[in-house]
Amino acid sequence: MKPKNWFESLNCAIEGILYVVKHERHMRYHFIIVGIVLLISLFLNLSTFEFVLIAVSITFVLFAEIINTAFETITDMITTEYNPLVKAVKDMAAGAVLIASIGAAAMGYWILSKHIFPPIKLSLILVKRSSELIAVIALIIVIILVVILKSKLGKGKPLHGGLPSGHAAISFSIWTAVSLITLDPFIAILTFIMAFMVSHSRLILEIHTIKEVIAGAMLGILATVVIFKVFE
Repeated sequence: MKPKNWFESLNCAIEGILYVVKHERHMRYHFIIVGIVLLISLFLNLSTFEFVLIAVSITFVLFAEIINTAFETITDMITTEYNPLVKAVKDMAAGAVLIASIGAAAMGYWILSKHIFPPIKLSLILVKRSSELIAVIALIIVIILVVILKSKLGKGKPLHGGLPSGHAAISFSIWTAVSLITLDPFIAILTFIMAFMVSHSRLILEIHTIKEVIAGAMLGILATVVIFKVFE
């Protein structure tokens, strides 16, 4: 039914947004990230121009996600059977979201990095630079701790299943060591992404639960920081 007035049109638009949020997990993730970015921007004293650029990037990502959902809904109405053309339409719509997200991420990095990286670098300097030997020792100790904990808890093998996740502990131990040695926020972000991907793969393969992965990550981080502080 066609809206009778401007108010009903506005209500329909809001209902459309709520539908996407309710039925699309990625849209919920987008809104969570938007909230975090906006909160961070309040503490960074961004210029008006910087805030406008971020706001436009965020708007474009949300717009692309809504359009993507609309295309998916329309194609599902046409047919639920596999059709290469329908798949192509869905893939193109998803590609639009990906492009918008990459652009927003690049814009966010360009604007926020100069505000966020200096404090990060300062915090890394406070922990102080340590040698590669300490990093190797920290990694070995993390592995030993994983084996001991798994033997005590009686679940899983040293690097397969059980609490905590050995892969998560090792990968985040490496991330912590690399961050403390290089004191470079960009390298720290890249190694964090790698550690996250390794840990996430354990969830995808259903080898670990999220609780086991988080426990492993915390073990790797805390043990490595303590060892660096004691033996630097």
